[in-house]
Amino acid sequence: MIIAERKPFKEIQEMLADYDKILLVGCGTCVTVCYAGGKKETAVLASQLRIARKLQGKKIETVEAIIERQCEWEFVEELKEKAEECQAILSLGCGAGVNTLAERFKDIPVLPALNTRFIGIPQEQGIWEEKCVACGNCILHLTGGICPVARCSKGLVNGPCEGSREGKCEVDPSLDCVWQIIYDRLKALGRLSDLEKIIPLRDWSKSAEGGFRKFSREDMTL
Repeated sequence: MIIAERKPFKEIQEMLADYDKILLVGCGTCVTVCYAGGKKETAVLASQLRIARKLQGKKIETVEAIIERQCEWEFVEELKEKAEECQAILSLGCGAGVNTLAERFKDIPVLPALNTRFIGIPQEQGIWEEKCVACGNCILHLTGGICPVARCSKGLVNGPCEGSREGKCEVDPSLDCVWQIIYDRLKALGRLSDLEKIIPLRDWSKSAEGGFRKFSREDMTL
């Protein structure tokens, strides 16, 4: 899931300073699960904005909407009537959601209420850890399903660095060395031979460093 967190309230206030009627759009998937942009968070932020403006002796009208996914056109289309009544849209979705809203509503400013952090999973209540960087060239079949690109502090893909000691990371000794975790996992699976396969230099054109990425399914395109 995509992990995000709300921007500082002061930053959101500054973004909205020129607008008096705002559509706040929450998202019902990833950011709902990580408590950043669901129905409750949208309502709380709307209330905070109204209170802050009142304390300033100013007015603001907030319109709230929650859609299933901000990154899909069919759900974004549900916002049409409400969006056209407002001066700006404040998205409580991930970066993909903000982009989708901006493409659909070209004549209305679309502003981000959240900072998108990473792709991760929950470890315990209120704690998420990054597990994937969407690098575009998955090697998990060779590393026991554990991603060294996301979890190695140095991004090494062919084993640990020389600084790893007693299963701990050289960069941050409080962290377990991910290559120790990978080794233990492969040993338990009887697949240590996977470590003998050399992973070639990364094709960075498949990652964000290679520029704008686009993916299409040939069996679904006309």
